[in-house]
Amino acid sequence: MSYTLFQTKLLAPVLALVCSGGIAALQLTKGIEIQVETAENKSKSVYLLEAEQEKANLDFIKKIPSFGFDNLIGNWAFLRFLQNIGDDDARQQTGYTLTPKYFEIFVDRNPKFTQPYKFMSPATSIFAGRPDQSVTLIEKGLKSLSPKISPDAYSLWVSKASDEILFLGDNQAARNSYLKAAQWAQDSSEPEAQRIGAIVAKTAEFLKDNPDSKKARVSAWLMILNSAPDEETRQRSISEIQALGGQVRVTEQNTLKIQFPEED
Repeated sequence: MSYTLFQTKLLAPVLALVCSGGIAALQLTKGIEIQVETAENKSKSVYLLEAEQEKANLDFIKKIPSFGFDNLIGNWAFLRFLQNIGDDDARQQTGYTLTPKYFEIFVDRNPKFTQPYKFMSPATSIFAGRPDQSVTLIEKGLKSLSPKISPDAYSLWVSKASDEILFLGDNQAARNSYLKAAQWAQDSSEPEAQRIGAIVAKTAEFLKDNPDSKKARVSAWLMILNSAPDEETRQRSISEIQALGGQVRVTEQNTLKIQFPEED
């Protein structure tokens, strides 16, 4: 038996034991849910207690050794994020403060899996109000990516640029990110890449000619609108586009048509 095989057989039960501890901790939270769900409404104190328990779960998961199962842990964090953000009642009581923690675990463990970024980045920026953390985590993930590894990796540069221009006010950084997105899109085999690359290159030009360009900001919100995983983010994007002087209408083909505002 090879050393690698022996090591895997030895560590697999250890990992199972460690994960069972995390599952047991999660069951404690579920147990509380079962006890209080019989009441018509949970009290805010119960929601806060659940949030504290989930924070402890995340702190535990963040620190456990992977034993070669990093992808599994990263995917666990993403699934827990979806469950957490989908609980509207709980989010009304405790907010979205745990969102960046799920995102951090995911990026640390499975940075090459690009799809979750499209959910976790806007949730961190818009709902949790931490675009700075979103940018930091995307930057970290991009170090493990390239157009050859993931054809849609250019979209992460777009997300980073959106945070920089819309929430951080760093238009020069946004322009650089858009240019990088256009470059990666050019090298991508994804069918939509060339079209998106042309759009972000144009947005970079808006920023070059006018760093405070309304057209650039509308373009950034349009990118968020086109990739928004939830209705709340879509409506927020439409409202922001309209506030900037842009117009949004739905065509007969059920596609969005955007009219850009005139520059001041």
